[in-house]
Amino acid sequence: MYKIVVLGPESTGKSTLSEKLAAHYNTVWVPEYARAYIDGLNRPYEQADLLQIARGQLQLEDEKAQQARRLLICDTDLYVIKVWSEHKYGQCDPQILAQIAARRYDLYLLTYIDIPWENDPQREYPDPQMREYFYRIYRDIVVNSGVPWADIRGSYAEREAGAMAAVNRLMECKM
Repeated sequence: MYKIVVLGPESTGKSTLSEKLAAHYNTVWVPEYARAYIDGLNRPYEQADLLQIARGQLQLEDEKAQQARRLLICDTDLYVIKVWSEHKYGQCDPQILAQIAARRYDLYLLTYIDIPWENDPQREYPDPQMREYFYRIYRDIVVNSGVPWADIRGSYAEREAGAMAAVNRLMECKM
């Protein structure tokens, strides 16, 4: 089974793209666990919550992997938690870092900030400079990951086509 991660800054179409890819390839996708977790809190999230979110994300990924058909599409991975933790708290829990090192993925689809920002109570950085800042961090991560990756830009249709082309190349290379 191939594991594909859709990664990028807030409001760059990751969930939409993940859902579309899963439908196209007749498989399942792993939603971002943090959304449901934070929705269930009656307070702002804290640094300690990030470890719980990481555990929930991995558990959800493992559960969805049992249902996947040839591909598992992940709407984010633990790098998102690492980036947020380091940005907001100046560090990342070593348990999260250990899980990042232990997990293996086959392709990253890096979403760019060229679609309009959509307000959401969980989103924190609508400023274009901050969106670019986070994009650069995620780009450095995928460039240095040793995992193939594709830069996903343009309209929703262009993003979907670019992502599908990258997934198809991965599957052709590994056959």
